[in-house]
Amino acid sequence: MRARVIAVTTVALLGVAALVTPTHDARAGSPGGQVTIVAHRGASAYAPENTLPAVDEAARRGFSWVENDVQRTKDGELVVIHDDSLTRTTNAEKVFPGRAPWKVKDFTAAEIARLDAGSWFGPAYAGTRVPTLKEYLRRVEHNHEKLLLEIKSPELYPGIERETLKLLGNEGWLDRQHLGRLVVQSFSTDSLRIVHDLKPGLTTGYLGTPPAADLHTYAGFTDLINPSHKSVSRDYVTTVHSYKGPHGRPLGVFAWTVDDASTARNVAGYGVDGIITNRPDVVRKALSAS
Repeated sequence: MRARVIAVTTVALLGVAALVTPTHDARAGSPGGQVTIVAHRGASAYAPENTLPAVDEAARRGFSWVENDVQRTKDGELVVIHDDSLTRTTNAEKVFPGRAPWKVKDFTAAEIARLDAGSWFGPAYAGTRVPTLKEYLRRVEHNHEKLLLEIKSPELYPGIERETLKLLGNEGWLDRQHLGRLVVQSFSTDSLRIVHDLKPGLTTGYLGTPPAADLHTYAGFTDLINPSHKSVSRDYVTTVHSYKGPHGRPLGVFAWTVDDASTARNVAGYGVDGIITNRPDVVRKALSAS
């Protein structure tokens, strides 16, 4: 038992280190180090968000980290989509009139597979589908990318944490090799606690800006504090870094969503470990020049 615990802890440390240690797609962003750049919903300024083309576009532009959002269909399929409604990024209203409010949870996987998730973005992407999480994982794997996976609105999907971990395990993403390429994040502390309890070796991130006085509590179950760039400051980042997470490393900070050069330079100057962006090339160029 002791040997197994040590092995899990070692893998967890590797996972945290992989995220906070920049890879080839990171650029200098603070006096003390570098910033890892994460393509938000894929390279979503250049291809429809949370689709396979967005994953491919991030890889084409040389970025190894992509972020996505996971929800669950009526019949239990995990799919990658941001909104809990299908209306903004698909043609659900046209294909299924009378099914308002067109919530993801009210449609089966087969019904969602019929939808066009690309035309809203541009005619070149007409016919693009909402990917299942299984399809998404396999494309990320094919592209040799890394994944920041958000469990979206877990209060709508009881048990989604266990189901997500099961699928990740079935696809090989919970083995030693992949744990260094995977982070699970959420706005829900309850959801993150469940993930941490079920898979202690997995790196997790909390989306939000907890009060500094509460950070010691978050350090018990999350490795990253991921705030909006509008709520982050140099003092806050320094305070976050002063706490060690569940795997013995200082908590990391990944700020979102930064899409312009000036903000990227400012946020990087605060000492964040990562920037989540729809325009990863803009951020890379800004930080390379700073």
